[in-house]
Amino acid sequence: MNSTVKRSIFGVLFLAVMLGGLLFNEILFEILFAFITLVMLKEFYRMTMGMVYQQSQRSAIVMGVIFFLAANSYFVGDFKLASLVSLGFLILFLLMVESIFLYKENSDFLKTGYIYAGLLYIGLPLALSNAVVYRNGEFSGLLMLAFFCIIWASDVGAYCFGMLLGQKIWPAKLCPAISPKKSWAGYIGGLLTSILAGAILSWTGLVSFPMVHCLAMAALMHVTGVFGDLFESLWKRSAGIKDSGNIIPGHGGLMDRFDSALFAIPTGYIYLLVFNLV
Repeated sequence: MNSTVKRSIFGVLFLAVMLGGLLFNEILFEILFAFITLVMLKEFYRMTMGMVYQQSQRSAIVMGVIFFLAANSYFVGDFKLASLVSLGFLILFLLMVESIFLYKENSDFLKTGYIYAGLLYIGLPLALSNAVVYRNGEFSGLLMLAFFCIIWASDVGAYCFGMLLGQKIWPAKLCPAISPKKSWAGYIGGLLTSILAGAILSWTGLVSFPMVHCLAMAALMHVTGVFGDLFESLWKRSAGIKDSGNIIPGHGGLMDRFDSALFAIPTGYIYLLVFNLV
């Protein structure tokens, strides 16, 4: 199968799964984002730790999913189940104890630091994504969908402007040491398309925020989304790999799909909180 055709087909399937998880009901959202948490943590640990401390990796992945479910229960309003978070902290404590007994001379103990880095970098933002989709215990994925529309518009704009202008007309690179293909033309193009997406979201009524806030939020999300993309690229470059995984043929791993979102979605939500819009 042609690589472009494969990428297009699986891109559409990925979009369909995301829309299903955000628009139908909370059960699908919970299943989808718990799965995303699991896979992203697995990709991160495989990339940074390889085959060492595999039991600790598995325990940390379980902990990340528990944190997501505990946060979900809290925002749903089920505070009894939200106490699952205490189980997560127990696992964190046991991870530290476990590393003592698993330690062997020359076992590269410092790599266990990636366990906690993954939980902070991936587990925490995904757990707090529950705050975006629940209002007083009621589920609505529209705001999360709006956030993803801005992120996707930024990605498409950066790619198109980078291909059209960033090759010969304006070849200046954004951060060549980390991502040689990213250009300033792509960066500006992504900024323009993300702002356009913010304007469309306001015009169509998908979000009810004033236009000026939609535009400012979209611009900030683009900026931090680019940092998220570059931050993941830095991890991959340090690990000597091209893609974080291969779960989506033609697109790579889930970290490759959600790297921008890990930075951009918290930015968008914090912006709305600061201006008392949510």
